[in-house]
Amino acid sequence: MRTQPTSVWAVALTAMIAFMGLGLVDPILPSISAELGATTTQTSLLFTSYLVVTAVGMFFTSAISSRLGSRTTLLLGLGVIVLGAAGAGASGSIGEIIAFRAVWGLGNALFISTALATIINEARGSSAGAIIMYEAALGLGLAVGPLLGGVLGGISWRGPFFGTAALMTIGAVLLAVLLRSPGRPPRPSPVLAAFGALRHRALLVMAIVALFYNMGFFVLMSFTPYPLGLPAMGIGLVFAGWGLSLAITSVFVAPALTRRWSPVRVLTVTLVLLTATMAGFALVIDHLALLVVGMVLAGLELGIMNTVMTEVVMGATDVPRQVASSAYSGVRFLGGAIAPPLATGLAASVAMSTPYWFAAGALAVAAGLLVVLRRHLHRREPELPEPAQPALPAQPADAVAN
Repeated sequence: MRTQPTSVWAVALTAMIAFMGLGLVDPILPSISAELGATTTQTSLLFTSYLVVTAVGMFFTSAISSRLGSRTTLLLGLGVIVLGAAGAGASGSIGEIIAFRAVWGLGNALFISTALATIINEARGSSAGAIIMYEAALGLGLAVGPLLGGVLGGISWRGPFFGTAALMTIGAVLLAVLLRSPGRPPRPSPVLAAFGALRHRALLVMAIVALFYNMGFFVLMSFTPYPLGLPAMGIGLVFAGWGLSLAITSVFVAPALTRRWSPVRVLTVTLVLLTATMAGFALVIDHLALLVVGMVLAGLELGIMNTVMTEVVMGATDVPRQVASSAYSGVRFLGGAIAPPLATGLAASVAMSTPYWFAAGALAVAAGLLVVLRRHLHRREPELPEPAQPALPAQPADAVAN
């Protein structure tokens, strides 16, 4: 990682800032509910509007970046994120915040899948090392984002939004200075290339598995602030520990496991462990200390999942990386969009523990799909023709006779 060019570090650092936006609102969800008179289901739409637009937008980012170039697409995405974050901070109602979070999601779509492909294309050495950098950025962003949200949210619920806008502006300047390559491929991708990529069975299987996985991920992320019952700073600290655990296993544990076992086996075992962890959350819902321990444990497991899944997706087919990233991410984030309002609705209508049982069920489905469909994840190398045998030199007739 130390040998990577400056451009890769610039994109990774900016990606970390962008990922901070995922967990930034966690510490302030209770504050927004109290100050704006919003229900928990309404505040959950802060995730859903963001993730729906992110998911839909990601299907088209490969076509956009192949025409504008990755550098311009990244900068455009950052600019839209700044607009969405600042607008959310200036909003006067829950409906306005939801709308600006949707704008934020569009910028997120332009940036995230383009950032992954850019890091892989610009990096030296194997793509696995580049993916680890990307996932480390994700983990650190998820660690710092809630912490920043807790600090600024202790002042006002508007603070985290304005803070993100300022950080993303700094990130855009950094990227503009350090990333010089336009990153424009020789031919633009078709507008519907990401949908066509899903015809590849391996990519489709991993996208569907990731859809159910993200349901569990975002139940944990969007709903847990409520049973924790802590002030903004306390929630921020818990989620910072969660994100730090995720970053550690992304960088150090996931590569070690895939050197020892097959990636599919690692994913299957980790999904089973995550299923058990979510069931554990449901059983200890009223015990704060156990919830905090569970968050740290879940972070360790999620870090392994994120890194190994990305490696499998990027190596599953010969589809261009930008197109594969768009297709996979689009389906994956749809799962994240479904989970938050469903979780709060289940908690309100059934019991506080129900969202975690739902998350456990979604993760169990993901594990089952991986077991049943794993045969589609082994790439078949093209068969090479047999090498031609060299012709024997011509022999004189009398030599043949002898």
